[in-house]
Amino acid sequence: MNLEDIEAIKQLKYRYFRCLDSKAWAELAQCFTEDATAAYDSGKYSYDGREAIMGFLAGALGDRNVVSLHQGHHPEITVDGDTATGTWYLEDYLIFVKADTRLRGAGFYHDEYVKVGGRWHLKHTGYVRTFEEIQSGDPPKWQVTGYGNHLGKASG
Repeated sequence: MNLEDIEAIKQLKYRYFRCLDSKAWAELAQCFTEDATAAYDSGKYSYDGREAIMGFLAGALGDRNVVSLHQGHHPEITVDGDTATGTWYLEDYLIFVKADTRLRGAGFYHDEYVKVGGRWHLKHTGYVRTFEEIQSGDPPKWQVTGYGNHLGKASG
């Protein structure tokens, strides 16, 4: 087992999530091979080629009124030379501001990786949902009920 390769693949997937949520499309595109494929939401959204994948992601999440959080946990990565596979637990939360809608879900990413020029890239990515929930309408009132106690103010 090559721990350096496993760590590099973890860094690749972490970069994928960071770029996705920060809308860093050019950097995100570098995570994929040119001929990469994707099958999001159990294949409901499937794409062939980096350009098609990036078109979907930027189109779905590129609007500044879409705020997202994607986290991948508990990676299971198997390396075989210059190829590898990985399974990640996904947690995501999206806010569609104009639509006053929130989506929260979980699932499992199933990835294939390839090392090109000494650097790992996504050859295939996609996830299968374990659950998804959507909330629409006016959000519940939120308020801060305690703040500042950790600042060390003396009480008199």
